[in-house]
Amino acid sequence: MQESELSLQLKGWRLATAEVLYYIPDHPKLIQSFVWQTLDLAPAYPRIHQFLDFWRREIDAVIHSVRLASGETLAPARVGRADHWLHH
Repeated sequence: MQESELSLQLKGWRLATAEVLYYIPDHPKLIQSFVWQTLDLAPAYPRIHQFLDFWRREIDAVIHSVRLASGETLAPARVGRADHWLHH
């Protein structure tokens, strides 16, 4: 049984976005973009690596480059204390 997205986020998983730039097989001088998002665990990003391994094995398009962006982990709200009060 798969874990829920919320339970993964509570364990430090975060939304990761991979933009894959690849050469179009029929037109190898042209580059196209593919964007994929998943919950993943930084800094190893096992799901992104699994996806890229699948791409290299099963898809004819050669990868030019990959850009990765990820969000913050889900955490309890931070509460701070004010050291100074400003009066107007």
